[in-house]
Amino acid sequence: MSLLVPLYVHPAEDPGAWHRLITAAPRTHAVVLNPASGPGAAPDPAFTAAARALHTAGARLLGYVDTDYGVRDQADVTEDMRRYQAWYRTDGCFLDRVTATPQGLSACRRLVREIRRLGAATVVLNPGVHPAPGYARLADLTVTFEGHWSTYVSAFARPAWTGRQPPDRFCHLVYGVPEALVPLAVRTAHERGAAVCGPVTGELPNPWAQLTPALTGAGG
Repeated sequence: MSLLVPLYVHPAEDPGAWHRLITAAPRTHAVVLNPASGPGAAPDPAFTAAARALHTAGARLLGYVDTDYGVRDQADVTEDMRRYQAWYRTDGCFLDRVTATPQGLSACRRLVREIRRLGAATVVLNPGVHPAPGYARLADLTVTFEGHWSTYVSAFARPAWTGRQPPDRFCHLVYGVPEALVPLAVRTAHERGAAVCGPVTGELPNPWAQLTPALTGAGG
């Protein structure tokens, strides 16, 4: 099992979920921190403590950074990353709402190069769909599906080029998964060429606001 866990709830609001996540840290691929749809304006003591505990438990920490499909200025994106590094000792970043088109590839390449130059050891891109093939070569991990379980079951399509890439370069984030089917969601992701996944039982508007209990025991 290799889980990417975006837990977008404040540690003070659901300390039990964060405790379970810390306990399961050795079995995760990475944990995404997201204090305020980004790092926020100042360090949050609750997230600082959670980040410290996760690091001690062996987790890789990624800071959530919204690129707004390439609209956000690169300087603002890199400043978010610097804040995560300074405040939470993150190991890299999770770039959300990344462009997926061939036209946006050059700008994304420049952004990733700058982020790595500034010390990000791990870069995850989240276009949420299969992007143009070049994107997968930029990042350590690319999220090629983000959506509801019903869509994942009925309408998932995998382009041929993904079969020429190692499965550990791809991740599927699936929400709305019935808890009893979380182990099936993990197996399905592996069968579809994604060695990393993040199935959750939550629904919109914020499916990532709770940790699915079955994740700590899901088989793969």
